[in-house]
Amino acid sequence: MKLREQVEALVADIPRGRVMTYGDIAACVGHPGAGRMVGMIAANGSPDLPWQRVVSHAGWLAPSYPDQAADLAADGVACANGRVVGFARLRWQPEWVR
Repeated sequence: MKLREQVEALVADIPRGRVMTYGDIAACVGHPGAGRMVGMIAANGSPDLPWQRVVSHAGWLAPSYPDQAADLAADGVACANGRVVGFARLRWQPEWVR
């Protein structure tokens, strides 16, 4: 499976109300350190996927996604000052990684 396919499959699994970082996703699909590559995939990825649930390190919103806070709010995730409120609590990891 190609990296894009792995990333998109994982993003599709992120539950509503939870978030992952670009780096988390890269590590989960076997490419630690490839967070920027995940970001590039997100920028050009399928619009049907919940990309709003993917945030930068420490819960910062992506500057290239102007409606991310509103889209996360629709998912039940609060944001303030460009960051996910309660990021550590909302950060998701698939069970197969735990």
